[in-house]
Amino acid sequence: MSETGHFKDAGLDRLAAGGNNVAQFVSYDGEGLPRYSRVLGHTPNHAFGSQEEAVAYLLSHTTEKSINVRSFSPDDPKSKPFNYGIKTVDDAVATLRARQAEGLHTIVNETVDIKDGGVSGVAHGNVVEFAPHDTPRCVEKAGTVVLSRKMARSVLYLVYGIVPRFPNDLKTRQEFSIHPMRHGVLDEHTITWEVEQLDAYPESAETQWPNRFSDMLGDKTFGLIMADQIGLYVPRTMVLNRSVAPFTFGEPTGNPEPWIRTAPNQQTPGKYTTERGWLDPFKLMQQEDPTNENIASILKQDGVDAKYSGACAMGADGSLIIEGKSGFGDRFMVGEEQMTALPDTLQRAIAETYQQAEASIGPVRFEWVYDGTRVWVVQLHRGISVSSGETIFPSANDEHVHYIEYDTNNGLEGLRSMIDAWQPGMGITLVGNVGITSHFGDVLRKARIPSKLVRVSV
Repeated sequence: MSETGHFKDAGLDRLAAGGNNVAQFVSYDGEGLPRYSRVLGHTPNHAFGSQEEAVAYLLSHTTEKSINVRSFSPDDPKSKPFNYGIKTVDDAVATLRARQAEGLHTIVNETVDIKDGGVSGVAHGNVVEFAPHDTPRCVEKAGTVVLSRKMARSVLYLVYGIVPRFPNDLKTRQEFSIHPMRHGVLDEHTITWEVEQLDAYPESAETQWPNRFSDMLGDKTFGLIMADQIGLYVPRTMVLNRSVAPFTFGEPTGNPEPWIRTAPNQQTPGKYTTERGWLDPFKLMQQEDPTNENIASILKQDGVDAKYSGACAMGADGSLIIEGKSGFGDRFMVGEEQMTALPDTLQRAIAETYQQAEASIGPVRFEWVYDGTRVWVVQLHRGISVSSGETIFPSANDEHVHYIEYDTNNGLEGLRSMIDAWQPGMGITLVGNVGITSHFGDVLRKARIPSKLVRVSV
């Protein structure tokens, strides 16, 4: 069919003819005559007896039991009416005839819910970029996750159990979406919306978080997935998430005792529960996040026979900060137990873990547990700490800062209250035997308040 103008339905037909899974559709010209159809269960461009028949078939053979009517003019690239989520034959046919009365071409396609827990984005070269709850145009916005092609395949398979269909040719730029439920003419989980051949393509990706995908899974969940992807030891973790079905990753530790960890959307140091032993995850989520806005996931994690636990970060002065204590570290991180000296052999093992992470994704901060043989990572964040020495968060001009002491025995919530009352020109001096990598340090760094640490043995 040789045509002049921009025909969106012809483009969809070419995509399908190339073996891509496109959303099911039928199309009509400005007079209501059939043009193309790609519908599950029929040969390509099957001619339905009427628009009513075509619409009825689509409605009954789509996952959402819903269709959209798109309209366009081949001679005018400006946007034309788009009707989303039509549920009945009568409404769809009435919409079609209204658009055709205006001389517009129409495409009836299955509704694919962008808020079904799946993701949309672009695969091009060695880079895949995507976000949940959006169309492939999400790459034009802030907050998409950027992964290498290899890691994107692995992460998407881990979270969804789906092997995404990306083009083999690195020069092909593909706009795609991936869905927990199958859609499209091939009844698959990956839908291709557009492809384009380009000469140049991106060679590498740098993963940053928080992003919209880490926000959906929980910042802690995403960090642990990254740790697992780069080959660090992560205890076997089951994720109970609000948006996607439960999934598991990591390695068995040999210890069946569970740890329950909350995973808020964004890092919120020490605010939500981390508990050794089983807790009702549904009750916990309701108690700690009754508005359903802050906690993305509950993590059930294999226990580790902790000989030592603590945290590690690269300081602002280029020195590695390693802190911890014997036994479990959850109370150390919230300042309820003192840090202790760590064996030299353990510090070397933690440093090696840090170097492995840095070689893969750059500078990181992580919480660790040591069982006498392995260093297990139980939380991971990317970036260099602004702390060095006894400075938690540096001030631009220390002479003009009035420091107020805060006794860490008063707990994290008391520190949060002090931060809420912070005024310009005020700084905070933590007094207590806590780590600069503890959650006390985390909340001050996150608040960007000039702060120092004065250690006092108890």
